Parts: sequence; structure tokens; C-alpha cells
Amino acid sequence: MSLPADLVAAEAEMLTALESALASNAKGRWTLDLRFEGLRLAPVALRLQRKLDQPERRCRLLFADAGATALAKRDAPDQADAITSVSDCYRGELPAESTVLVCVTPGPPDYDEVEILCDKFAGPVVLLNGRLEDAAVGIGSVARERRRGFMAQWQSAYTLQPLNAAALRHAHPSDWQIYRLDPDGYRLAGTQEAKPAPEELDELLSGAATAGLRSVDRFMRELSG
Repeated sequence: MSLPADLVAAEAEMLTALESALASNAKGRWTLDLRFEGLRLAPVALRLQRKLDQPERRCRLLFADAGATALAKRDAPDQADAITSVSDCYRGELPAESTVLVCVTPGPPDYDEVEILCDKFAGPVVLLNGRLEDAAVGIGSVARERRRGFMAQWQSAYTLQPLNAAALRHAHPSDWQIYRLDPDGYRLAGTQEAKPAPEELDELLSGAATAGLRSVDRFMRELSG
């Protein structure tokens, strides 16, 4: 299978993978990752919300702060009722458990609020380009174990990430795929069931010839376009 040619194809693949993940566990904790420098996530999130939102299964976008929430509502007034912040969601009346909650780009400062939300909401929660891990947060073994336990709940529904002369891709329910950038384009270098560790990536890509970074930049620009 080849890599998606552009952002439209990547979003379509991401939606298919998320639908597969939700079908396998309708109350799961799922991650979506499009890791491209300069990619504007709010438009991606708004398009995802439109496609996920159905009469029998609603979808809400949750932003980390009031400013991002207000901007999203301004950019998509027809979707404003489906846009809120993480804190406003769990402090108010929670939606039906069939609703898909998509948290957009939460970071380490949002860890506590996302954890509270997940404790209160039994339905599916999705992190879009989330980075909740922060090794500097938490003092003592109890805090560290609590964080590890919470982070262990999350499973990848979709990942597409450029690396140095390579790319990493995962689309539920398939295995993780590692692509090597050869002079004639991206070539599948290997697959494995779990996300490869850095040393495993190095081993899979060890036979790669050093390709120009301009090819990676072009791929990133096409996906971000």
C-alpha cells in the first residue's frame, strides 16, 4: 500500500481507520496523529467533525482553551453547537455515551482536564494530535503510576508521520508500516504489530541510502496543502 498522495487522501484514510477503531470498541480511547510541521489542525478537526456527526452518533470537538474554541466557532458558525472546550464539556451536562468527543491538540498542561473528562465520560474519546505525556509532571511513584495507567488506555487509530528520509504510518486495524525514502520515492521497508521503538526503526531503515531532505519537505508540503 502506498502513502496517501495529499491531505485529502490522508484525511479520508484517517476517517476510515477511526470508523474501524470505533466499530471495534465504541467506548475506547483513541488517538489520531498527523504529524506535519505547519499543518493547521483546526480545519482538519472541523472537516472530521462534519463527517463523523450522524443522526445516530453525534460528534463534538473539544478545544483546550476558550480562545481556540472561539476561533473554531467563528470559522464554522454552522458547527458552533458541536464545539466547546474540554473543561466546559465535563463541567456541564455530558452528552450521550454514543457521542464521539474529539479533543484537538491537547498538551501536557491539559492532562488533568482530559483525565477528568475521561473519568466522567464513558463514551469514546479521541485525541487529535495530542501530547499529554510530560516526564517532568508528577512527583513520587504514585503520581507516575497514575499517569502511566491513564496513558496506557490510549490506542492508535491512525498515525502518519514523516521521519528523516522515512515515514511512519498506522491505520486501524492494520499493522504499523515503516516507509524508506529511496531516490525513486517512498518504499515499504517493514511492518510490525506494535509501534516501533526508535532502535527498531533504525534497524529497519539501516539499509536506506541517504535521500535528499527536499523530498521529505515536498511530501510534507503536499500533505499540509
